[in-house]
Amino acid sequence: MKRITHPDGFLAPAYTARLDTEPVPALRLPDSEMHPEVAYRYIHDELMLDGSSRLNLATFVTTWMEPQAERLMAETFDKNMIDKDEYPATASIEERCVNMVADLFHAPDLDPTDSRSATGVSTIGSSEAVMLAGLALKWRWREARSGKDTTKPNLVLGSNVQVVWEKFCKYFDVEAKYLPMTPDRYVITPEQVLDAVDENTIGVVAILGTTYTGELEPIAEIAAALDKLAADGGPDIPLHVDAASGGFVVPFLDPDLLWDFRVPRVVSINASGHKYGLTYPGIGFVVWRSREHLPEDLVFHVNYLGGDMPTFTLNFSRPGNQVVGQYYNFIRLGRGGYTAIMETLRDTAVRVSGKLAELPEVEVITDGSAIPVVTFKLQAECGFTVFDISHELRTGGWQVPAYTMPADAEDVAVLRIVFREGFSADLGHMLMVAIKAVVAELRQRGLNGHSHAAHFAH
Repeated sequence: MKRITHPDGFLAPAYTARLDTEPVPALRLPDSEMHPEVAYRYIHDELMLDGSSRLNLATFVTTWMEPQAERLMAETFDKNMIDKDEYPATASIEERCVNMVADLFHAPDLDPTDSRSATGVSTIGSSEAVMLAGLALKWRWREARSGKDTTKPNLVLGSNVQVVWEKFCKYFDVEAKYLPMTPDRYVITPEQVLDAVDENTIGVVAILGTTYTGELEPIAEIAAALDKLAADGGPDIPLHVDAASGGFVVPFLDPDLLWDFRVPRVVSINASGHKYGLTYPGIGFVVWRSREHLPEDLVFHVNYLGGDMPTFTLNFSRPGNQVVGQYYNFIRLGRGGYTAIMETLRDTAVRVSGKLAELPEVEVITDGSAIPVVTFKLQAECGFTVFDISHELRTGGWQVPAYTMPADAEDVAVLRIVFREGFSADLGHMLMVAIKAVVAELRQRGLNGHSHAAHFAH
């Protein structure tokens, strides 16, 4: 029987073309081309195997933006962020974003008429921002040593830091002096910091919204302890704030909290635009108190793209659309809009944590009031584990991570729920219904002697 084809050569029925009749090689280039619609359908169908990003409560990263922002970002995929001479409007937007972030964090001596008065740069997320901040700390420490031994730099930080800090220390040959947690404390303390720092310490890292629990470390108290140490003749240690998670939350929910450049010892701050900055993945920021805290030796100048291009980034080319998306959010929402969103997310988080606390097996660790992140563990001997709950929730489409806590608290296992824009109060209600059903089912299995808690190792 003759097969009917379209004039352009591909078969009329949707799934009787090459997509169904010929295997597509996965690990090498195909020998011939494929019709664009068939290629699209092939990849689109495979991506259906991914979980729903909106139901991924494991990630801090933004999974929803307004369609107008998406349209702007799609229109600027091809803009190369490094090519500031060719794309001056995009370059100007980046400068404005850096100034807005510096102003949000109360950087001193900003000139509202000068887009270059802020010292900072946009990055591909907080990971790159951390690397740049760490390099600045190391360079300034080395310069201050003036003839003394500079072969043994160390960085003081909690074992609760995100893995990028471990990468920085390993990649750039800095000793990481990790401060341990305890089974009932998951942030660092000023006393720990004072015990760890010495003349080879390039800086101390404090976290505004830890990855493990969403807690805010006592930044002002740590700074005060370091101030006293310096005043008493000890080393003068700078403080860096990792605000990847809380940098775009705390200024709106708790504007009077002292953690940023209002604390004189804070010399640099990193933040993730693609977390609570509400922009799709690929945007972060690092800002310094002033130009003196960013060594000039780390800034490179190139002119082969046309015009002088000062650059301090680990990458070179990257798309400008993430900066455009971030700028859209900044001018679209303003302080009032961000405040409304963060308050709404906090209210949803607190409501869910309150319902969780009603379950006899559950002990809430963070209730979502600092940043909209809820963490909870299970009471001892309840007959099942947090890993069981995470596994059972996943069968219903909910992705809620279970994990163990950092060094010296590894015996504590928790579940974490990150509330992001696009996660409505109604979804929060449905999540609680799902959690209650899972807990009831696991409880019943335990009563019947069929609990499979041990089957799901971390």
